[in-house]
Amino acid sequence: MQKSRYLKNLDAVIAALIGWFILSLFFRYSGVGVSPDSIMYTSAARSFKDHGTLLTFNHVPIVDFPVFYPIYLGIISVITQIDPVKFGAMLNGIMFAALIFTSGWIIEHFVPASRIYKWLMLAAIILSPPLLQVYSYLWSETLFILEILFFLVAFREYLLKHTLKALIVAAVIAAISCITRYAAVTIVGTGGLLLLLDRVLPLKKKITHIIVYGLICISLLVSNLVFNAFVTGTTTGPREPSITPFSKNLYYFGTVMCDWMGLTPNQYWAATPLAIIIFLGFIAALAFNYYRRKLDSFENLAITFALVYGAFIVLSSTFSRYERINHRLLSPLYISALWGYTSWALLLLKKINNTTTRRIIGAVMVVLMLGFITSEFFIDRARYNDQVADEYGNPGYTDESWIDSEFAAYLRGTDHSLFKPGVKIYTDAHEAVYFFSGMSSYLVPHRFFTKDIDKFYKVKHYYLIWFNVLENPELINLKDIQKVKNLKKIKDFGEEGAIYEYHSEP
Repeated sequence: MQKSRYLKNLDAVIAALIGWFILSLFFRYSGVGVSPDSIMYTSAARSFKDHGTLLTFNHVPIVDFPVFYPIYLGIISVITQIDPVKFGAMLNGIMFAALIFTSGWIIEHFVPASRIYKWLMLAAIILSPPLLQVYSYLWSETLFILEILFFLVAFREYLLKHTLKALIVAAVIAAISCITRYAAVTIVGTGGLLLLLDRVLPLKKKITHIIVYGLICISLLVSNLVFNAFVTGTTTGPREPSITPFSKNLYYFGTVMCDWMGLTPNQYWAATPLAIIIFLGFIAALAFNYYRRKLDSFENLAITFALVYGAFIVLSSTFSRYERINHRLLSPLYISALWGYTSWALLLLKKINNTTTRRIIGAVMVVLMLGFITSEFFIDRARYNDQVADEYGNPGYTDESWIDSEFAAYLRGTDHSLFKPGVKIYTDAHEAVYFFSGMSSYLVPHRFFTKDIDKFYKVKHYYLIWFNVLENPELINLKDIQKVKNLKKIKDFGEEGAIYEYHSEP
């Protein structure tokens, strides 16, 4: 019996190894990708390893992001005595393989089950451009997406047994997810919505389970937020109100879906209608499953999460200002949306009694899925040619432009005598300064926070490290500062930027 269970998922093991190999191709030139967020995580992880604290490179607690991912990196670093940037490629390869295997295990439990469907789904996940992009970087999504699948497994166990023990296990996974990504409140919401819709439990027991589930789910997140407020005065760091209306965010959501479906920017005119259809489809599917009392299937769990997560991203982007909705933000949606919009085919084929008709329709669906997988392959191949074959690397602070950068080479050097001790250093990219030099610096103020701008202009002596290639429109720029202050250029790197000094006259 044990042998048959193992052989049943042998294809998932093979798929996981293939996925690990394909992902490793994108690490060949410059290793794991390092973005500004990655530097936040790694600096906090180094602080955890060296001092048992979670301070970023600016010597302040990490608050813009939850604490678990840097703790996770820090624990691995303590065990291995290797820096996160160096073990990042190996770690992400293992997590991507685990993601693929877990996906295969879940698909094996779809009702009805299909070996061909499983292989097609695994191929689509292995070649998924958004997943390959995310797992090419030191980002918390690499852990969060895996936690989503663990939650689906745990919560289905609860829906099948309705025991308090199963509920607590699912709630603990949700709680850990909430301190991995703040967006994990969608996992909490998924479980909460299904608890409300579940008609198996008597009302009194349902209320008890909802209370227990809710308290456990938010426990770690509330602790994290209270700590943030205590040490920094803000729960999640400074946040600006959104300047993007709901209609535009719905459109951006649709453009990502267009990309995932293999459409080109020329078809973005369909983005908003497609987004509406996708959300209505998830709502209709959830309502249909509620009507036929089939809430405990993996397919329904995937549909519910896709609906809750997608709606959360669109709505939160409407009220809070952060990066535009893109592939990275929606990557946690990919697997659940893929299952939600393909698993219905299994039910349809099961209901067709005529063998010939069933085979014809099945063949058409397989061809369509193969077309989707082929489009993913071409996207991946184009990315591989750009980043590996052309020797550029994953875009970020380890790519070719920084390897050849005179500015980065100077900061990487050991001679920083240009900077006098005790004098503040400001910059338009404090992560870059830390990553290349190990020095701490302060970010120039955001345009939105006028009090911070006034405070900055009152500083009497500072250095300004300015990267022209990283100029952020959200921040005051070099011209703004030069209109107010007489900056002295003390190191010039041409088009890359320069280092300036300001010292007010005594």
